[in-house]
Amino acid sequence: MSTYVIVGVTSGQPDAVVLAAASFAVQFHAELICTTVEPGRYVVDEFADGSIVSLPVDPDLLDLDEKSFPVALRTHLATLLDGRNLEWSTRAVAGDPARALAHLADTLSAAMIVVGTRERGVRASVQEFFGGSVAVHLAHRQHRPVVVIPLAPVAFRDELPWESTD
Repeated sequence: MSTYVIVGVTSGQPDAVVLAAASFAVQFHAELICTTVEPGRYVVDEFADGSIVSLPVDPDLLDLDEKSFPVALRTHLATLLDGRNLEWSTRAVAGDPARALAHLADTLSAAMIVVGTRERGVRASVQEFFGGSVAVHLAHRQHRPVVVIPLAPVAFRDELPWESTD
């Protein structure tokens, strides 16, 4: 039976998330599954390895080509991960990010899910306030460990963006 570490990845995400997840995968002798979630699509078919066939939620955007893992993101991941003593692969999933990552982890009986925090800023804090944190949703709605990699930590003496009274 294989062991898996699932990591949520997005284009432009700091490399620290993937590199930390890769370290966990090496420590646990696990395969690293780099997973991107397309929230504007929904799953129409699923396979045993966690890969899916999806369609866009908006029928006006119908494209009959199956949405696959972004080529540029996969190329960037290869520059980070190739040459390491690590087995890794990619998956593109669809729907709500927390649900999609949790479902893939359940399908593969993954050891853990690794995600990054959002970077500090007004836009990120507004998105987090209205949409909620993927890490928080995961931590409260499924049973496996969730490792959150801090991308822009705030000192305890400083207020968090959503705590501002301005």
